[in-house]
Amino acid sequence: MAKALKIRDLTLRDGQQSLFATRLRNESIRRLLPLYRKAGFYIMEVWGGAVPDAMMRYLDESPWDRLRLCSEELKGVSLLAGLSRGRNLLGYLPYPSYVLDTFYQEAIKNGLEVVRIYDSLNDLDNLRDSVDMINALGGIPDTAICYTIDPKEEPAPEPKKKGFFARLFGGDNDDEELPQKVFTDDYFVKKAKDMEAMGAGILTLKDMTGLIRPSRIYTLMPKLKHAVDIPVDFHTHSTPGYGLGAVLTAILKGVDIVDTNIWWFAGGAAAPAIELVWLFCKKLDLKIDVDMDAVAEIRRELKSIREELADFDMNRDRLPHDFDEWYAKMPPEIDAEFDRAIQAASDNDDPALMKACWKIEDYFGFPAPDRKMRKAEIPDSTYSNIVTHLRSLKEEDLLGETLELVGKVRKDAGLPPLVTPIGHIIGTQAAAIAIDRKKGLPDYTTLNNQFVALVKGEYGHTPSEIDPSFREYITGNPEETAYDTTSFREPPNPELPEYGGVKLARNDEEYLLLEMLPSVASVFLKKRRANEYKDGMQSPLE
Repeated sequence: MAKALKIRDLTLRDGQQSLFATRLRNESIRRLLPLYRKAGFYIMEVWGGAVPDAMMRYLDESPWDRLRLCSEELKGVSLLAGLSRGRNLLGYLPYPSYVLDTFYQEAIKNGLEVVRIYDSLNDLDNLRDSVDMINALGGIPDTAICYTIDPKEEPAPEPKKKGFFARLFGGDNDDEELPQKVFTDDYFVKKAKDMEAMGAGILTLKDMTGLIRPSRIYTLMPKLKHAVDIPVDFHTHSTPGYGLGAVLTAILKGVDIVDTNIWWFAGGAAAPAIELVWLFCKKLDLKIDVDMDAVAEIRRELKSIREELADFDMNRDRLPHDFDEWYAKMPPEIDAEFDRAIQAASDNDDPALMKACWKIEDYFGFPAPDRKMRKAEIPDSTYSNIVTHLRSLKEEDLLGETLELVGKVRKDAGLPPLVTPIGHIIGTQAAAIAIDRKKGLPDYTTLNNQFVALVKGEYGHTPSEIDPSFREYITGNPEETAYDTTSFREPPNPELPEYGGVKLARNDEEYLLLEMLPSVASVFLKKRRANEYKDGMQSPLE
C-alpha cells in the first residue's frame, strides 16, 4: 500500500446535517476555515444537500455566501464539493436542462469544484445532463451509486405470486417465480462502468443508510476498482454499526478516497471519525493525506461549537470522550482491538470485525450500534420522517406495522433505494397502508401524491420493473409516464412596492433559490429585501 489514502471531509455538510439538523452558522465556519487551510484535506464537502434549505429556513443566511466564504479561504488548498440530486438539483422536482445549466454555472463560478451527483433511483438518465454540464464548466462530476439491498438480504425461498391483484386481494395464480435479487455486485459494477463512460471524474459508492456490511465491501470494492480507471470514493454512516468496519475493509481493498468527519461531528448517524481511520492507517503503515496536527486544532474548536449546538444535538446525552485524553491513556486491550479488527477484515470475518470495532467505539464513547435501524434496513431520515408523520396523525401505535410495510411498498414501487426524497415517499405510503388496515380498508386505498408520481414514472426508471397492473391500479394507466420538464413553470419574481419597487430576487443566484426552494426562498428573500430597505442599503440590480 504505497499510495496515500485521500480523505473527503464531511464535517461542514453531511456531519452537521446528520447530527445537528444542519444548524451550523457562517460565524462558526469562519472560525474553522483557517484551521482547515492548514489541514489540507483532498476534498471538503461544504455545500448542497439540506444546507441551502436549512440556511434560509432557520439561519437567515445565504447559501451562496457560505460557498463564497469557503472558497475564499480554501481555494487551491482543498477541492470544495457540494451534493446535487442530479435532475432534481437541491429540490424535489425534475428541472429543465436550462435550470441545471444556470445552477452549475453559478455554483462553479462561486467556488464549487466537485459536484457529487446522485439520483434517488440510480437512473443514469437523470445524471447525464449534469455530468456533461459540469465537465464543460471545468468542474469534476462525482457520480454516486446509491447503495441499497434487496428487502431482507437473504429472502426466504418461498414462491411469490406474480400478479399484483393476487398479492393484494388473494386468489389463485399458478404462474409463480422465486424472488430474484436485483442489487448484486454486477448491478453496481455495471452502474460504475456506465458512469465512467458518461464522463464521471470520481465514482462514489454512497451508502446513505450505513447498511453495507464489511463482507460486502470485501467483494464489491475490488470489482469496482477493476471496472473503472477513475478514483473510487466510499461513503457510509455509522448508525447500524457497520460503518467503521466497512471503511477499514474498503481501505484494505484499495479504495482511493474515504469520507470521514472530525471527532465531535462523527459517529452515530454521521460517518466514522477520521481519528479512528488514522489509527488504523498507522497500524497499516499507510500514509493518510491530511495534516493530523491541524485536525487536532479543528477538533478542539469543534468541541466548543458542538456545545453551542446542544439544542439540536441528536446525541447530547452521549457525547464521545475527548480523543486526545482517551487516546493518551488507551489501554493495551483496546490497542489490541485495532489489530484484531485489521486481521478480521483481512480474513473477511464480519462477526470478529464488528466485535472489535464496537469495542473501540465504545471505549471512545461513541453511540452503540442502532439495532432497530439494522433490523428495519432503512435510513435514519426515513425512520424519523415516519415517526414524525405518525405522531402528527396521532397514530404512533402503528410504528411497528409501518416499518414492516416499508419493504412491501418498496417492492411494489420497483425497489427504489431509500434515499431522499424516495425514502420519505415510501415511508409515508407505508404509514397510509397501516392506517387503511386499521380502518379495515384495502391496501392503497389512501394514496400519497408523490407515491403516485413515483409509480407513474415521473421520478425516473425504477431499479426493478413495476407490475403494469399495479401501476394501473395506482395511476389509472399501465404505461410508464415520464415527467415532462416542459411543464415546469418558472416561479414569479414580483416587484415589492413596499420596499421601493425592488425585485424579490435581485440576481441569478437568488432566482435559482426561488426555482429550487420556492416557499422557503420567498420568505428568506422578502426578509432580506425588508432589511435592506430598512437600513437604506439597497444596491443596483446585478
